[in-house]
Amino acid sequence: MRTCLECSEKIVGREDKKFCSDSCRNAFNNKINKDSTNFMRNVNNKLRKNYRILSELNTEGKSKATRDKMVNKGFDFEFFTNILQTKTGNTYYFLYDQGYRSLDNDYYMLVKKEI
Repeated sequence: MRTCLECSEKIVGREDKKFCSDSCRNAFNNKINKDSTNFMRNVNNKLRKNYRILSELNTEGKSKATRDKMVNKGFDFEFFTNILQTKTGNTYYFLYDQGYRSLDNDYYMLVKKEI
């Protein structure tokens, strides 16, 4: 006799069925896929917030913004997904496809990487 992986109720139907209902399947998968720790959840939230800020400030694919403007919106410069070093020596910090690099006078060049 097969039982549901989520609620342990008897399963009726196809022999490869693992859950008694869609709600049990969803509940089981949500438990598995959720961030397992507060640390991971907090980092992911900061990355999402930084990405939203860059997307909002960089609607054209390439623009400039001041450090103050970014910080006032809640941007945290310590959280990014990767670094790109160009052949010319410029360092870009990316959040997925949205990136930035430091310019003079507390300005930042905002770019969007074409995927």
